[in-house]
Amino acid sequence: MGRLLTILGGVVVAALAFVAYNSVFIVHQTEQAIILQFGDPKREITEPGLGFKTPFLQNVVYIEKRILDLDAPVEEVITTDQKQLLVDAFARFRINQPLRYYTSLRTLANAEIQLANQLNSNLRNVIAAEDFTAVISTKRTELMKRIADQLNASSQRFGIEIVDVRIKRADLPVQNSQAIYQRMETERKREAAEFRAQGEEAALRIRSSADREVTVLKAQARRDSEIIRGEGDAERNRIFAEAFGQDPDFFAFYRSMLAYESALRAGDTTMILSPDSEFFRYFGNLDGSANTRR
Repeated sequence: MGRLLTILGGVVVAALAFVAYNSVFIVHQTEQAIILQFGDPKREITEPGLGFKTPFLQNVVYIEKRILDLDAPVEEVITTDQKQLLVDAFARFRINQPLRYYTSLRTLANAEIQLANQLNSNLRNVIAAEDFTAVISTKRTELMKRIADQLNASSQRFGIEIVDVRIKRADLPVQNSQAIYQRMETERKREAAEFRAQGEEAALRIRSSADREVTVLKAQARRDSEIIRGEGDAERNRIFAEAFGQDPDFFAFYRSMLAYESALRAGDTTMILSPDSEFFRYFGNLDGSANTRR
C-alpha cells in the first residue's frame, strides 16, 4: 500500500511538473511574444522576462525585436529629364506592434516581400519627380528621408516601424553611361580647345604689347643717345673753338697730329702725296713753315 502511494505521488508530482513546464515561458531581450489559443492571437508581450500561459490550450510565438535589414531588388526609374537610372536601396525596420504584425503578415518572409514592394513603389514615386542631378548629388539626403517617411506611413498598418532608408547607388545603365561619358569627353575637349585659344590670344596680346614697349624703349633710348651725343659734340666743338681762339697755331698742330695718327697706321693702305703737301706741314718744321727739300 505504501509503495502504491509513493508511485501515485511520483506520478502526481511529474504531472504537476509537466503542467508547470508547459505553463511557463521566457521572453528574451531580443524577442517579443504573442500568446495564441487554438491559433488565434490573444495577447502580446513586449517586455523581457518570465511569462505564463494556459498549458495545452495556448502556445507562444516569438517575434524578433531587434532592427532588421531589408535589401530591396534593384529598381529601374526614369527621372524628369528622361534619364534612366538603376537604383539600389535598402531599409532598416523593426516590429513595434507584434500583434498587428502577426495578424497581417504572420512571417518575416511575408513582411520582407511586402516592404520590398512598397519600398520600390516609393522609390519610383519620389525619384521620378526629380532630375538626374538631384538624385545623384544635390538632394539625395532629402529624397531618402521622403522615401523613408512614405514607407513608414504605409507600413504602420502592419505593425512595422521604418528606422532608415538608404540609396546605396543610383547608376545609369552601361549603354547610357558610355554615351554620357563620350558626351562629357567631347565637352571637356571643347572647353580645353576654347581655353587654349583664349590662352594663345592672351599670349599674342601680351607679346605684341611687349614688342611695342621694346620698340618705344629703343626709340627713346636712341633719341636720348643722339641728344647726349649731340650735346657732347657741341661741348667738344665749343672747347675746340675756345682752344683755337686762344692759340690757333697749337690747335692747327694738334689737329695735324691727330690726322697723322689716323692716316699713318700700319696696314695695306698706300697714300701717294707730294712732299710739299700741306699734309706734311709739320714734318721737320715745328714752326709750321713749308719744307722746301725734295
